[in-house]
Amino acid sequence: MGLCDGRVAIVTGAGRGLGRAHALALAQQGAKVVVNDLGSAASGEGADATPAEQVVAEIRAMGGEAIVDTSDAASWAGAQAMVDAAVNQLGGLDIVVNNAGILRDRMLINMTEDDWDSVVRVHMKSTFALTNRAAQVWREQAKAGRMPDARVINTTSHSGLYCNIGQANYAAAKAGIASFSIVAARELGRYGVTVNAIAPRATTRMTEGLRDWDDEALRMRDPNWVSAVVAWLASPDAREISGRVFEAWGYGITIAESWQHGATAEASLDPAELGPRLIAAHHASRKNAGIDIGQHHDP
Repeated sequence: MGLCDGRVAIVTGAGRGLGRAHALALAQQGAKVVVNDLGSAASGEGADATPAEQVVAEIRAMGGEAIVDTSDAASWAGAQAMVDAAVNQLGGLDIVVNNAGILRDRMLINMTEDDWDSVVRVHMKSTFALTNRAAQVWREQAKAGRMPDARVINTTSHSGLYCNIGQANYAAAKAGIASFSIVAARELGRYGVTVNAIAPRATTRMTEGLRDWDDEALRMRDPNWVSAVVAWLASPDAREISGRVFEAWGYGITIAESWQHGATAEASLDPAELGPRLIAAHHASRKNAGIDIGQHHDP
């Protein structure tokens, strides 16, 4: 018996890397999986059905059930097509894992309009579009008296939470996904839906060349550590957890506690009077958290 026996999942960006690991982990736990992947390069160009087909073949080889979907996850029609495929071909929809993403890293002064638009579209719009389309199904079930036990698991990033330089587009999109997840959790709970997000630390083609890792670090950055979190969050056992962001890798799972209030300055209508108060509040507040655990720094 698997944790997700009888459940149906959609995983976007599931042809490689983390998405592939998520799809396989869900299948190992008994879920039927819509394996979505456009098959583009890491920067978003091109299309190729082969990666999704290979993952489906792996799932079927282990005795699981899966179908290929090459829809554009960031399009309204593509999101609807995935939901329709899950319901019509696999018999329902219980789990959405929003994982699709691309990278166009540049310092913001060199970033083009297309660099910005493409990254924000693939990350943020795909997360919104698929969540929205899936939520329509779950709301109708709830209205009909069949309360779902559904899951949305989104993918944010440490870059979005803690602001890595050279990734203004990616960090903005991923920070937006973290906030979106918390809002969606508050809105969709009435329909039996939990919404959480993961900030993975894993070595995939999206992180190639960023840093040299020793063997121990590579082992701790294996995508399967993250996928274990996804598989559990997708299960009925996780029904009481919603609106959380989990930082995940082999070294441990940490819950990010969102923005926290720092020191407060007494208000004033006089800017000259207000200034020293703001400086004092600045010095009394902790520095922004850095991307490495325990690190804090000023801008």
